Amino acid sequence: MPAFTFRMPAGIPGMLNRTEIATVEAQIVMPTNPPTAFGVPVAIDATALQVRPIGAGDAAAAVYGFLIRPYPSTGNQINEPVGTATPPTSGVVNVMRRGYMTIKLNGTAAAVKNAPLFVRIANPSTGKVVGGVEAAADGTNTIQLSNAYFMGPADAQGNVEIAYNI
Repeated sequence: MPAFTFRMPAGIPGMLNRTEIATVEAQIVMPTNPPTAFGVPVAIDATALQVRPIGAGDAAAAVYGFLIRPYPSTGNQINEPVGTATPPTSGVVNVMRRGYMTIKLNGTAAAVKNAPLFVRIANPSTGKVVGGVEAAADGTNTIQLSNAYFMGPADAQGNVEIAYNI
């Protein structure tokens, strides 16, 4: 049994926290452009009307919610190590429209309680992926989610709790 000397881990990216107040919707994933990780913001494609990752040219208003890691897991996700599960490339996925969840923090800026979230939409680099959440603006390379904020600092693995549409 592990001992936590200073702080427990913040959670697993894509896991809901405080489930009693979460609003979750089932959506169809876009097979030609599926999200590649849990705990990332997603949009509804205007043509296909299916969930896709945030990308170049998206505005903050395009963010529909955050992709949730299912629990209990089924299929290949059962055999994957915690926090590394890959979302399905077709079928139904769950999207958090309102609530609290754990995400993976990208970039080098530290998350601070009540600070806004920024989503990278251009110029990826090491540790800064398109569609990833960061704690600092980067000009036109990121969009700010005004309806989301950090609930505290990230843990040693870079996981942090966020609030969305609260």
